[in-house]
Amino acid sequence: MNGTGLARRTQIRRLTLFNVTGVVSRCRDFTAAALDDWGWSPTADAAEAALVDDVLLLVSEVVTNACLHAGGPRELVVRHMDDRVRVEVTDASPVPPRRRPRAPALPGGHGLMLLDRLAARWGSAPVGAGKAVWFEVALAGRGRS
Repeated sequence: MNGTGLARRTQIRRLTLFNVTGVVSRCRDFTAAALDDWGWSPTADAAEAALVDDVLLLVSEVVTNACLHAGGPRELVVRHMDDRVRVEVTDASPVPPRRRPRAPALPGGHGLMLLDRLAARWGSAPVGAGKAVWFEVALAGRGRS
C-alpha cells in the first residue's frame, strides 16, 4: 500500500534474449510498445515524449553495454509502477558496470554518464552467475496507471 491507502499497481513485461539478432532495436521496440500500452505515447505532450525518449535511449545504452562487455543480454524486464518505470537487463557476466576513461573526440564511453544524467536511480545487482543492470525513470505527477 502507498501513502494514500491504495495498493501500488505494477505491470511487468519480460523479453528473453538468447541468440537474438538486432537485440538493441528489438529491446527498444519492446519497451516502446510496453510504454505505449501503459499510456506513455511519444506523440503526446512534449514532457511525456521526452520521458519516453529518455527511457528508450537508456534501454539502448544498457543493452549495448551488455553486448559489448558482458557477452550479450539474457533478458529485458520492464516494470511500470505508480510513480516510475524500471528497466532491468540481465547478462552472464558478474562484473558490475564501471566507468572507463573516455576521450571527448572518440565514440563510446558515454553510457554510464547518460544513466547518471537521465535516470532517477540506477545500479547493478548479482543474478545467478551474472548480474542485472537496472535503471528507473520517475513518472511521478503524470497521472498514469
